[in-house]
Amino acid sequence: MISNKKECVVMLLAGGQGSRLGSLTNKIAKPSVPFGGKYRIIDFTLSNCVNSNLDTVGVLTQYQPLILNSYIGNGKPWDLDRMNGGVNILPPYQKVDASKWYTGTANAIYQNIDFIEEHNPEYVLILSGDHIYKMDYSLMINYHKEKGADCTISVINVPIKEASRFGILSSDSNGKIIDFEEKPSRPKSTKASMGIYVFNWDKLKKYLEIDDKNTKSTKDFGKDVIPLMLSSEENIYSYEFEGYWKDVGTIDSLLQANMDLLSDGEFELSGDWAIYSRHMEMPPHFVGKNASVKNSIVSEGAEILGTVENSIIFSGVKINENAIVRDSVIMADVIIDEDTVVNYSIIDELCIIGKNLKIGNPRERKSDITVIPRESRFVNL
Repeated sequence: MISNKKECVVMLLAGGQGSRLGSLTNKIAKPSVPFGGKYRIIDFTLSNCVNSNLDTVGVLTQYQPLILNSYIGNGKPWDLDRMNGGVNILPPYQKVDASKWYTGTANAIYQNIDFIEEHNPEYVLILSGDHIYKMDYSLMINYHKEKGADCTISVINVPIKEASRFGILSSDSNGKIIDFEEKPSRPKSTKASMGIYVFNWDKLKKYLEIDDKNTKSTKDFGKDVIPLMLSSEENIYSYEFEGYWKDVGTIDSLLQANMDLLSDGEFELSGDWAIYSRHMEMPPHFVGKNASVKNSIVSEGAEILGTVENSIIFSGVKINENAIVRDSVIMADVIIDEDTVVNYSIIDELCIIGKNLKIGNPRERKSDITVIPRESRFVNL
């Protein structure tokens, strides 16, 4: 009989609505949002897992899961199609005790205790599926072991003006966390939680069960479980991450993360740490003889007959003659017709933008980002 035991099980929280992304998440979960020309946001976390030699991943879905579930499939693009382990989609489901929708990050894990127990792990790594970054989780797990920690939280330094958006912690000279506060109005430090946790499974199970019985709890790790563990004097350590990391939870941050791909050295998709995706094979992109492309990413299957500057162009996009696209993200299978100008915009998948139109305002005017919802059709009458 093959043993299902794993040293570490990954639980990937991917059920968020992402309401701050507006129309981009009307029909899909935030981790499904396209990024970088050929990826979706969740590709980064899944790729980090396989590159870190972690092969047992539970993906917890809830809001608008159909596209995400179909996209992940059996996990083959990320080498997670395994007989023992692999990727598993974990939606909320009805149990005999009348369990309901996931009511918080901690509750989502609590409802899947049986899945974790099936693999009898020493450690559980909890991740969010809506961040852009490259990280070797095995280094964090080794740090957790070396410290003899019950829980380790990955942290990154953020500007003090942004600190109130995150869980903020303070630690001693040895890295042991002495204070933690979720989204404080007056932050005591700039060390922000990245929403990445390593737990000893026995400790995590204990505190999830305590939290579930607390009727006043919001069932959240940052608001409830971590403070409870701190007050119980458990050993909680911080693991400082110094690479690129972006929470793409707003339109501004999503566009900026895409634009960072065009800035030398800011964040690169190339290199030894591969980012994998489920991407349809398409012919090479085509740039016409009268076209102009400057400082842009143009994906397979795109056809550029006009002008593209400082933009991300996804697969299957067609930009026709005399059309101009600047400082924008054009998602898959969009058509932009002749003599149309697109500035500082995000155009979602499967849109048709007709002739002689003006979409958005130039970035230098400090205008708001224009967002065109999926499958929209604009025609100049």
